[in-house]
Amino acid sequence: MGDLPILHIDMDAFYVEVERQADPSLVGKPVIVGGDSDRGVVASASYEARSKGVRSAMSSVLAKKLCPDAVFVGSNFARYREVSDQVRDIYYSVTPLIEPIALDEAFLDISGAHKLFGSSETIAWQLRNDIYVGVGLDCSVGVARSKLLAKLASVAAKPIASRLGVQPGKGVFVVSPEDETTFLQAHPVEALWGVGSVTYARLKALGISTVGELAAVPEEALVEALGAAHGSHLSELSRGIDDRRVYPERKNKSISHEETFATDVFDRGRLVSEIVRLSDAVSTRVRRKGLAGRTVHLKIRRPDLRYLTRSMTLGEAVDTLQAISDTAIEMLDQLDLVEGVRLLGVGLSRLGPPGPQQLSLIGEELADPAWGQLSKALDRIRERYGQSAIRPGVISNTDEIGSR
Repeated sequence: MGDLPILHIDMDAFYVEVERQADPSLVGKPVIVGGDSDRGVVASASYEARSKGVRSAMSSVLAKKLCPDAVFVGSNFARYREVSDQVRDIYYSVTPLIEPIALDEAFLDISGAHKLFGSSETIAWQLRNDIYVGVGLDCSVGVARSKLLAKLASVAAKPIASRLGVQPGKGVFVVSPEDETTFLQAHPVEALWGVGSVTYARLKALGISTVGELAAVPEEALVEALGAAHGSHLSELSRGIDDRRVYPERKNKSISHEETFATDVFDRGRLVSEIVRLSDAVSTRVRRKGLAGRTVHLKIRRPDLRYLTRSMTLGEAVDTLQAISDTAIEMLDQLDLVEGVRLLGVGLSRLGPPGPQQLSLIGEELADPAWGQLSKALDRIRERYGQSAIRPGVISNTDEIGSR
């Protein structure tokens, strides 16, 4: 059991717990992170809310019906990314082989860490403790020989929310080689990767509801029912065959932020303000990674759900709020937005090392050199006091960008 190579670490109700750190009055209450409008969606729910049936990706309308006393809190993804980076730094204290799946979960390959840190279970408990001490958050850790089993094990380690209330989880769950088949085949078939609603309906029609029942079906029959690639893939997973390795975090090809509005936005001033805010988030992440980008992207989703996208490639790589927002605003002014805007996004691609000077092609003029110094000052303030310590503002009459 000491040389199991894979950990899957999943933070417990991550968004909710980050919000509770900011507002301790939320502790113990049913909390939902997400919009509370008719078009809102649950991004995360506390275990108190989950015990009433609330789940991620559920509509806020249904969530309110299931849990009328829930407290809705707006998302703060800049802060979530900041905390996620802190957690990831703790992972790196054990292994460089980290594959992030989302802000709140990752696979770790610890096959090279046992001589220094001990058994896989020891490493799992130590990481869990280090994350709690260093960041103040709980996580669940699955330990196994494969990514599939480690993922299922982290679920088994989590707190349990039911109509009877919330029960503490195991924290760490280890799947030993001799227990793999029993553990895996007891799961419902929808626990496997690749079993979505369509595949589940087909399997259910075949009388298959558990992984064990799926494993008993000849591979040829699954291929005939689901197609060659999908049928073979699920047949192998049901028998515990999963040789995928952990792929370390790859370099960003692009960095973007977007916002879906509770109600359609028609006012240009509001859109400019949002572009500045989104550009600030993009530029901060770019600088944190020591990068700059040459192509600025603007994404619009209209109320009819159709997308409008524009991009502009600059003469040199940029990493400042001014250069990114100026370019995005210029592209905004080229679009017909009379029908309103439901979603707005800003991105930066063609990433690489920053150049000797930062350009904004608005009017073919160099950006104000002071923006480079200001950006560094903003980064220092946020590094010390948190991402939300300072944010950009827009003076609506002139569209001049400032800080507040």
